[in-house]
Amino acid sequence: MSHTLGIRQAQKQKTRQAFLDAALGLLEEQSLSSLGLREVTRAVGVAPTAFYRHFRSTADLGVALVDEALGSLHPMVRTTVSMPGQERITHAVRLIADHVAAHPSHVRFIARERHGGVQPVREAIRAQLARFAEEVRAELAKDPEAQGWNDDDLLMLAHLYVDQMLITASLFLETLESEESSEAERQRVAQVANRQLRLISLGRQHWLD
Repeated sequence: MSHTLGIRQAQKQKTRQAFLDAALGLLEEQSLSSLGLREVTRAVGVAPTAFYRHFRSTADLGVALVDEALGSLHPMVRTTVSMPGQERITHAVRLIADHVAAHPSHVRFIARERHGGVQPVREAIRAQLARFAEEVRAELAKDPEAQGWNDDDLLMLAHLYVDQMLITASLFLETLESEESSEAERQRVAQVANRQLRLISLGRQHWLD
């Protein structure tokens, strides 16, 4: 009996993932607010009623995509921020570049829907980014430079880092999408990102002056 339940659960998870993959593909050329339920079920090859066994609505599907796109990044971000000084910045930029190259559709989805027309998805993205900022703040608080800083200012600094990482991801995505892009252009984006993050770090050193 348990074996049968295990097979059914695996099949259910497989179908759910098929919905996520199909939606992500369809969202390459449109926003979530314009995505039709029948478009998704047609792409998966199931009846429209099957959709509701996995998601309440396309907004619910979008929230699941947010979790898929950002949820797995938390351990990597915490590890990166725990590194010292310039090593932290260099690793962060490399992490962003590698993630964009491996998951451009996810990055494009987040960039488009962060200020898109589907409120639950905007809120889910905002919640994930707020969680990133809290995690970055917790790691920054361990730095010797954090002595004398209050939590609000550390959180403000963390948001600056998170926002800059999002900007960098968008710039790396543009290099992937441009027909004229080259490795030299990607290197230029990496160099600028390193300098911008370093500027934030240098400003931090003088905040309490």
